[in-house]
Amino acid sequence: MSVCDKVISLAQKISVDECESVFCTKKTITIRITDSEIAEIKENHDRSIGIRLVKDKRISSAQSNASEYDKIIQEALHAGKNLSPREFWKSFPVGSKDTPIEKTNDPKLWEMDSARATELAQSMIDHTIHQKITRISGSLNIVCDDFEIANTSGLHKSEKSTYISGLINADSEIGTPVSGIGQANSRVLDLFDAAKIGEDASQMCVSSINPDTIQNKTASIILEPQAVGELLYFVLGPNFNLKTFSEGRSCFSEIGAKITVDDFSLVDDPHAPNSLGAKSFDDEGVPTNPRHYIRDGAFEGTFSDTYNALKENTISTGNACRFGVPLGRSTDPIPVSAPHNLSIIPGSQTRDEIIQNTQDGIVVGRLWYTYPINPIKGDFSCTARSGIFQIKNGQIKPIKSVRIIHNLPILLQNISAIGNNSKVVLPWAGLPVTCPTIKCDGIPVSSI
Repeated sequence: MSVCDKVISLAQKISVDECESVFCTKKTITIRITDSEIAEIKENHDRSIGIRLVKDKRISSAQSNASEYDKIIQEALHAGKNLSPREFWKSFPVGSKDTPIEKTNDPKLWEMDSARATELAQSMIDHTIHQKITRISGSLNIVCDDFEIANTSGLHKSEKSTYISGLINADSEIGTPVSGIGQANSRVLDLFDAAKIGEDASQMCVSSINPDTIQNKTASIILEPQAVGELLYFVLGPNFNLKTFSEGRSCFSEIGAKITVDDFSLVDDPHAPNSLGAKSFDDEGVPTNPRHYIRDGAFEGTFSDTYNALKENTISTGNACRFGVPLGRSTDPIPVSAPHNLSIIPGSQTRDEIIQNTQDGIVVGRLWYTYPINPIKGDFSCTARSGIFQIKNGQIKPIKSVRIIHNLPILLQNISAIGNNSKVVLPWAGLPVTCPTIKCDGIPVSSI
């Protein structure tokens, strides 16, 4: 009998109405890079369990290590006595068939040890080194997890997953300090390119040296995938959360309304092979499926987990998430609603074509401090500090940091080009997104 089945069996003996049990075995290797060298190597193995109990429509939860599941049942039951009933609650999801996804579980990553991981991290450093680069920092994370979920509605599923993610920041203090970033993410080792992470960071940093100051202006902005990812995760994505939408806190108020240009489509694609967010079922066991949030410029739908869906008298979209740190799944007893792999459908133009077709504009390689100012109106702020270049009369020159304060609905209506160079981006402390280069016109920028 599995751990999840044992938990459910014990819970049923104390006459709860429903029980959900999640169990996860996890291996994590983390390598931290500081001052251009490997500063820390950590390997961790963890087994944990989380439960949700329902009794008289009171929903309680608890989490602990895998050897104390009998104890946390009593803890959750005791805590539930002080909770209010959730009258809208019906039941946990029932069992259903899932779609297998390729390139999401690699035996090579399960077998990898710290010595081999250190070689990859050193390769990232070696390919960043340049005489004009002062300092290199970053990290390499390898995560392998075996996730199991079961409930009293007859659902019982498990899935093994692997993840590898590398990040390098390169800094130069020649004149005005500048930086560059390189990042790569994969689910399988053979598709992970450690050398390119360093090369990308080095190239962005070195090409940004000796930047000019520009005057405040309104211009066409070409956002590279790393910059688009920041806006997508922190500013655009939250508007499609069913809870946010139903409470009137989304800057989009009507499903079916035209909210952006015809060429723009936004989808959550958890079935994309080798994507960090790919999974055959969500963290409540509901099958995942690709879903459009924007189709050909029109607002099409929202995402939710079971709890928030039932609260609005609808069904889950298969977007319950229990976030693992630094990647993967966890046994957090209460899941939240989130997209798995938020993706902008790529266009037909290359990045170079977009730049060549821009007479006067700014290329932004990376954004920092990206956050909504007034989410209901769609106002946001961000700072471009890495890989910023001005396009003027066919020439591209580096420029100093600029601040962008703008409005999301207006920005979406002024997209003039979408690239074909989609890339998986992992925003800082965020979830994976997939996005290409995008050009937006009429964006105000202010010199810092």
